[in-house]
Amino acid sequence: MEEHEHCETDEKHQICLAAFVFALGIFLPLLKEVKIALFLLAYLLAGRNVLFTALKNLFKLELFDENFLMSIATLGAFAIGEYQEAVMVMLLYRIGEYFQDRAVDKSRNSISELMDIRPDYANIEVNGNISRVNPQDVKIGDIIVVKTGEKIPLDGVVIEGQAFVDTSALTGESLPRKIQTDDEATSGCINTNGLIKIRVTKPFGESTVAKILQLVENAGSKKTKTENFITKFARVYTPIVVLGAIILAFVPSFIFGADFKVCLSRALTFLVISCPCALVISVPLSFFAGIGGASKKGILIKGSCFVEALSKPYAILFDKTGTLTKGEFKVTKIVPLGDSAESELLEYAAYAENFSNHPIANSLKQAYNKKIDANRISDVSEIAGNGVKIKLDGYSILAGNRKLMTSNGVQCDEATDFGTIVYVAKGSVYLGYIVISDEIKDDAKNAIAELKKYSTNLIMLTGDSCAAAENTAKELNITSFYSQLLPQQKVEKVEEIIKDKPKSRSVIFVGDGINDAPVLTRADIGIAMGALGSDAAIEAADVVIMDDKPSKIALGIKIASKTMTIVKQNICFAIGVKLAFLALGAFGLMTMWGAVFADVGVTLLAVLNSMRGINGKV
Repeated sequence: MEEHEHCETDEKHQICLAAFVFALGIFLPLLKEVKIALFLLAYLLAGRNVLFTALKNLFKLELFDENFLMSIATLGAFAIGEYQEAVMVMLLYRIGEYFQDRAVDKSRNSISELMDIRPDYANIEVNGNISRVNPQDVKIGDIIVVKTGEKIPLDGVVIEGQAFVDTSALTGESLPRKIQTDDEATSGCINTNGLIKIRVTKPFGESTVAKILQLVENAGSKKTKTENFITKFARVYTPIVVLGAIILAFVPSFIFGADFKVCLSRALTFLVISCPCALVISVPLSFFAGIGGASKKGILIKGSCFVEALSKPYAILFDKTGTLTKGEFKVTKIVPLGDSAESELLEYAAYAENFSNHPIANSLKQAYNKKIDANRISDVSEIAGNGVKIKLDGYSILAGNRKLMTSNGVQCDEATDFGTIVYVAKGSVYLGYIVISDEIKDDAKNAIAELKKYSTNLIMLTGDSCAAAENTAKELNITSFYSQLLPQQKVEKVEEIIKDKPKSRSVIFVGDGINDAPVLTRADIGIAMGALGSDAAIEAADVVIMDDKPSKIALGIKIASKTMTIVKQNICFAIGVKLAFLALGAFGLMTMWGAVFADVGVTLLAVLNSMRGINGKV
């Protein structure tokens, strides 16, 4: 950072010194030869970086870029005696570049603010003594102490104390969150009050903060179709305008007898106008600004290619549990059959789900509210999307959905209660079922209403029962849903929809990141909800929403749409103005001074337009 600021200061000094020497040459009553020497010195001060880059590219056979165009145009101007014009062209070009760099830095800083979550140290406790160490030196199982005002350096579990932590750098939310003993502590958050001790559960390289930093640092590496088009356009466009300048310089004078000096000046002006800086700089900057603006809102977009795809949804697909609902399950009904008792039914279900951290499993264990003797359990087998099969005291216990019962030869009628149904069997004997209910998230209904502005194809995919899915869909006004889907069936459903979509549109899948990694990966855009601390979500998704609010999905699409609007405005504006000024230059209706003002002015206006996305305002 210091090196960058030093370079920026040097650049400013070079420009100021070049402008001062240029002013001496213009305003002081000096001999012509002295004035020319001053102009040459000012030219070298202002343009040495451009000339050096053009020369370096010449040896690499990479001729056709803005450095080449500026060099040949200004050297040509010197050759025909237009000294002041040559210096002014290079000086204004460097001033324009300086302001462009400042604009890029401002955009980069919006993302760099997120880099402030990187911890500088960790307070490790050993035998009652606390020492400050590099977070990378802390191991799993070590105890770290986080004081008021310090960042939590690594992921872990609170073993002592309580505190309110600021998660705004990760989620974009200003409201502090309380953590206490046995709660998970996420790296990157700031302890706003209190002192807590944390047992580390992940090394620094695998922590939430490290994964997010890696994601942000790589955000600009994946180019969009639009950016690739601009790159290809510049490669074709630049040789064409160079050829056009050669024709303007030689054809009128050799064939029609026009003044060669006038024709050469016109050709050089044409070259200055032709510089594609506005396109080459403003388009990537627009995407970068959009990614930066989204990150301020707690929406991490992994690359500009995903901004483009996010802006034009064809269908938006949702997982239900943990995405549209809170995932805070509670046992609301226990229905034993035959001689079974409620307590027996709940005990078998709790033991079956003992080794799972799924919200449904946690609700069963919480309702059982007794110590589970793991020694009684053996032969645990989890059947993805169906449930769990275990041996309890030597007896086979099944707990899961109706498909699990049927596949194991257990006869049972389908329950029609609203909620998630957990069927329980001992051996081949059906014992009854347990109903678990989940609440819809507070802003889910408004989020769905907002998303309907962008796509009419809103579809819910869930492994839950038909009754539970229908009730949730009805409450949220989602007209299409598919229930009792296994993870692979969700992938197949996404693939069906992708086949039917227009080529220019995208299919978006939104999941909670716990068991949706295959679907997040398969969709055109995978959005992970509530991903604070979820490794699977951060790795599998293209867009990561760091808090638990469905409304951020619509906000992400809004930011992406605004970014694409700015990109299109810049392309149309830059190309339109360039073509108009090129025509004026070709017919000799534009001076070199006007040409450079046109080039720098168009670029700066395009850059300023790009910066509108930096705050994520929509």
